[in-house]
Amino acid sequence: SSSDADVEYFRSQYDAWKAKSSLAGLEATPFSVAEGYTGKLIGASLPTLATALAGAFVTGYKGKLRKKEEGGGEAKYVLPVSLPGGYTWAEDQSSDALALRQPAQPLVIYEFQGCPFCRKVRVAVSALGLDVLFKPCPKDGKTWRPEAIEKGGKAQFPYMEDPNTGTAMYESADIIAYLFETYGPGAVPRSLSLRNSAIANSLGLIGRMGAGSRALPSALPPSPLDLWGYEASPYVVLVKETLCELEIPYVQHSAPRGSAKRQEVFARKGHFQVPYLEDPNTGAELFESSAIIDYLKTVYAK
Repeated sequence: SSSDADVEYFRSQYDAWKAKSSLAGLEATPFSVAEGYTGKLIGASLPTLATALAGAFVTGYKGKLRKKEEGGGEAKYVLPVSLPGGYTWAEDQSSDALALRQPAQPLVIYEFQGCPFCRKVRVAVSALGLDVLFKPCPKDGKTWRPEAIEKGGKAQFPYMEDPNTGTAMYESADIIAYLFETYGPGAVPRSLSLRNSAIANSLGLIGRMGAGSRALPSALPPSPLDLWGYEASPYVVLVKETLCELEIPYVQHSAPRGSAKRQEVFARKGHFQVPYLEDPNTGAELFESSAIIDYLKTVYAK
């Protein structure tokens, strides 16, 4: 079938990338900055600063000091920093966070990176730790943008569909209210609404000057990719810009600080940091943002 042929092609591209790219064997190192990425990371940090860390922590976040495990190894995920006195910072979930509801099927959101109203929704998705299938709709996009317009009837973003309830809607404020009412504690926290304004997001996005918001020629993967991350991480933002401009659909497993999803990946991989990408089309599993971006451009860009 054509799908099988596509998978074989993408796997061959992945094998070629592993053979030739110096980034293919890059070790996962927390908070490292690859050569040539300093300015990009500064720009990608501005939205998080402009919105005062909105979406950086799961709703109901709590953390506590904890003595490091003897022998240096940790059985559970902790923030990868060392504190004086042999302590580290363990991130837990309060009863409020544990009460958050995960949709049985990922929500579907059509949006693009440089849109401040889209970022407002992405912040809410992160704060609630939701799984969302993002279908990127950059300008001049030939895949998901026309699909969104056909479904909703107008060229307006973001546009959300919830396959669990049959709900579909425009308007960032309405989408955020729906997400908190359906999957969160109810009302949107006032502190989040104040920080996560369209003005603050617009000012913050100036730092990347619309990066990732215009489509580039690409080959569409048969299956969506899986990305663990959250909106406040500049490393994740750079990867999402590449996914957006290549129109690659992906399920974001939102893992803000305090999310149980961090422990889930840690238990499987023995390590956790964001972004973390799994590509079911090729079998690739990558942690470092610079390696992920290089991989995406090699395998999927035309």
